[in-house]
Amino acid sequence: MKKQSLGATVADLRKEKGMTQLELAEQMGVTDKAVSKWERDLSLPDAASLPRLAEVLGISVDELMQGRAAACGKGGTRELVVLILRGVAMAMGIAVAVLSALDRIAVSSALLLLGIGLACLAITQFDREE
Repeated sequence: MKKQSLGATVADLRKEKGMTQLELAEQMGVTDKAVSKWERDLSLPDAASLPRLAEVLGISVDELMQGRAAACGKGGTRELVVLILRGVAMAMGIAVAVLSALDRIAVSSALLLLGIGLACLAITQFDREE
């Protein structure tokens, strides 16, 4: 799983909440320029303000400090699902290859397994983040 910087995490969570940098700054008692610097990783919030920042963003301090992968469970879950689907696709391909080599699979069954594998790969393409 790719871990985001604190700044990227703050920016993503702020945007998810529909907040502007100015709105976050007002809730934190800092300037919008300070929030901008946090989000660009040019500076860090004061350690004493981290609990308030986490509260405003709706996560725990631990999640905030660990980055986006931990802060957004669905992000980690999405990556796990993609990994599982790719594993299933690979397993289907290997199963067909091995069973074909052993002459232990009917063509219709082989096509079904390959179809399942291709469907798994297709699903992973729907929600690509680039």
